[in-house]
Amino acid sequence: MKKGTLYLIPSTLGDSPPEMTLPAGTLDILRKLNHFIAEEATTARRFLRRSGFTADFQATGLTIFNEHSGREDLLPWLEPALHGEDIGLLSEAGVPCVADPGFEIVELAHQLGIRVRPLTGPSSVILALMASGFNGQNFAFHGYLPIERSERARKIKEIEKAARERQQTQIFIETPYRNRQMLAALAETCSRQTRICIAADLTLNSERIEVRTAGDWKGDHPEFHKRPAVFLLSV
Repeated sequence: MKKGTLYLIPSTLGDSPPEMTLPAGTLDILRKLNHFIAEEATTARRFLRRSGFTADFQATGLTIFNEHSGREDLLPWLEPALHGEDIGLLSEAGVPCVADPGFEIVELAHQLGIRVRPLTGPSSVILALMASGFNGQNFAFHGYLPIERSERARKIKEIEKAARERQQTQIFIETPYRNRQMLAALAETCSRQTRICIAADLTLNSERIEVRTAGDWKGDHPEFHKRPAVFLLSV
């Protein structure tokens, strides 16, 4: 039996209309699927409806895979594909598997000979890098930095050193309600001339992208608290 395809389906980065950031081809594929893997059922259903998915959710397979899911046996998530049906792996925001759970599902799909197709959509990491004016030829993405103050400061110093020695853009994210603490830590820990870009609310009407030195970020600055943001560092 021919196996199905695992489609990696990006989501919008906020409440903007899907057709503003998702290509027609991505939306066409999404609307035809009968099986989905998502992080949360409520947000997945809301996104699917906003994207023009009209099928009855009672007849649609929707399985949840997130940080709380067991990793001992991942096969059940891919069973439909083994029986010839296509599956869509949805992200909560942006592209699947980048600062996002799900890479184990994709890894297993490759092992099982299931075709994997990444679809086009917004990536906050790439959009922020594009807009920063920092080196896009050599960069590193760190995900989340440590929460504990001393460990966070140590990590900031480490990536600032890497930026200097390798001429490498350093990219990381933070839980929106800790943006203030992150910005304060960067301004306090980095050299005054180190450049820091904050890209918040990407693709939304409230989008704000600003580059300043660490010294300049110590003064008055736009309010980024509780706004989804990407942080970039360059020297």
